[in-house]
Amino acid sequence: MVKMKALAGVVALSALAAACSGGGSESSEPAETTEIETPEPVVEEPAETAEAPEATGAPAVDDVTTKDGVEYASLTGDAAAGKLVFAQCRTCHVTDEGVNRTGPSLHNIVGREAGSVEGFNYSPANANSGITWTEEKMFQYLEDPQRVIPKTKMIFAGLPEAQKRADIIAYLKDPS
Repeated sequence: MVKMKALAGVVALSALAAACSGGGSESSEPAETTEIETPEPVVEEPAETAEAPEATGAPAVDDVTTKDGVEYASLTGDAAAGKLVFAQCRTCHVTDEGVNRTGPSLHNIVGREAGSVEGFNYSPANANSGITWTEEKMFQYLEDPQRVIPKTKMIFAGLPEAQKRADIIAYLKDPS
């Protein structure tokens, strides 16, 4: 049993590493991308506004637009498919009430304020985000967590596939 958990952990970490690196095999590419991306936000951010959410590049609390332009309302989530996709989230999260792991419990997350699970030590960015986890905001967040809450402790790179995001939300609404 311990070997299976260790193997599952290695597989999950490999998937996270691949997601974070974009799946590329060239080691010089991420360094070039980082060097190119760093100046762009610095140039764009002051032009937007001096307000905190926009200064960090984060969308406003009530803004639910996604990078891919897909609207949550245009999709129908499948909870059974979402349960399968959620397997990668189980490394850090569970849907059991009051059970925190590396990440907080996601029990009844839809409609809950960010940073509000008892006993979990949130990053200041998450705790002070002002976000309420509507289905639409979760859809946006799952696409690119660092975009929605810069400096969050969550290291997950996100789910680029809109349908998978909708499926996870359907599962989180009713994980039974």
